[in-house]
Amino acid sequence: MSKITRLVIGKSREKRVRVFVDGNYACTLLAEVVLKEGLRVGLELPDAQIEALTGKDHYQRCLNAAIRYLGYRPRSETEIKQRLKRHGYDSDCTEKALTRLKEQGLVDDTAFARFWKDNRESFSPRSRRLTGLELRHKGLSNDIIEQVTGEINDSESAYRAALNKARHLSPADYMDFRRRLGAYLGRRGFGYDVIKETTDTVWKELKNIT
Repeated sequence: MSKITRLVIGKSREKRVRVFVDGNYACTLLAEVVLKEGLRVGLELPDAQIEALTGKDHYQRCLNAAIRYLGYRPRSETEIKQRLKRHGYDSDCTEKALTRLKEQGLVDDTAFARFWKDNRESFSPRSRRLTGLELRHKGLSNDIIEQVTGEINDSESAYRAALNKARHLSPADYMDFRRRLGAYLGRRGFGYDVIKETTDTVWKELKNIT
């Protein structure tokens, strides 16, 4: 058995505690791990306990990193895995953290896909195909992608996108208007038929043609 002889709290933003056992430095742990494990000066620890504590600390750091990443916007499982890997966390720790986050409802690929689709439709409408490609890039399964993108109506999305863009185009020349608006809609993944129908509709509305 060993005994904790000193706990030194660091001054970094992420509070860390240097743990001394039998007068010698043993490890550095997050303050929340120290509190959770009930560590205090005078506490006796089995010899294998220090290694177990560093493992718990590694997991907590991994979990905290994932939570911070989720603080900006919802993320897919694949995005979180890639982020944690870049920060040096191993797959076992990552999977354990993901399991915890899913239990808490903080990670849900179906909910993420719907968030992404709704966000696109509200602020930057694009085609069902292009939205599907974006979700595939985020690591979503085909089943989830088909389920969520099946709710997208390309004609309606193209019309909303076109109205936003048309405000910045001069409707004086139909051919120039159609070329520029068509190119814009094409970059958002819409097909020829939808683009033609949408540009004609928006042109007529702008010119008050019935």
